Amino acid sequence: MLEIKCLEVCHGWVQALRGLSFQVVRGEMLAVLGLNGAGKSTLLGALAGLYKIKKGDILLDGESLSGKPPHQIVKLGISLVPERREIFNSLTVIDNLLLGAYHRYRYKKNEVIIDVVKIMDLFPALRGKENHPAGTLSGGLQQMLAIGRGLMARPRLLLLDEPSVGLAPLVTREIMTTLAELKKTGVTIILVEQNTAAALKVADRALVMERGGIVMSGKPRDMMENSRVQQACLGRTRAVQPAAAL
Repeated sequence: MLEIKCLEVCHGWVQALRGLSFQVVRGEMLAVLGLNGAGKSTLLGALAGLYKIKKGDILLDGESLSGKPPHQIVKLGISLVPERREIFNSLTVIDNLLLGAYHRYRYKKNEVIIDVVKIMDLFPALRGKENHPAGTLSGGLQQMLAIGRGLMARPRLLLLDEPSVGLAPLVTREIMTTLAELKKTGVTIILVEQNTAAALKVADRALVMERGGIVMSGKPRDMMENSRVQQACLGRTRAVQPAAAL
């Protein structure tokens, strides 16, 4: 479904991605792990069209995304849920969701309303808060809203940047469980996370990034106790503690 070929991205004079190459299979959940500054968010930004590609290419079902603006990439089926959620605090929950479908609301309004109902079914904690300003929600509900807004674009590929950041463990567990259920519906997911144990619990496969490159990839079970993973993702050498059962 997605193929990354020798991808290089720079922020000014700093090279953030260094020749990344990998593939994502349709229906897969891929976890991208690593410490701050490893290039994880830059990777998602490049996939979403937010950063200019210096070298290499990104192919979605064989179609190059290089040079395409973000709104075109959304229409092609890629949706980004950014770090820190970036919801519109003064707008209501419903309005935030509708913004996720801005590119089709005018022509497919009935379809969009049906999708809102589906989001409420996926995140029942949002029910009854449809007309509340989004800024009054708890952090966990705001994260659910941000994911819901991303899904309103009907993506084939959903990009999630640190969805557990700032959340309590129980809320993190709920978010990860929802992502696992979402994957069963056929949505392909790239999950960037620093909560290594939680990500490895739900992912089908994982990549570890350091200094803009991929240093390791494999099945979550094989990577959980790997000392290189512990060093690259946690900055320490002791064993990673497994996440509580979802």
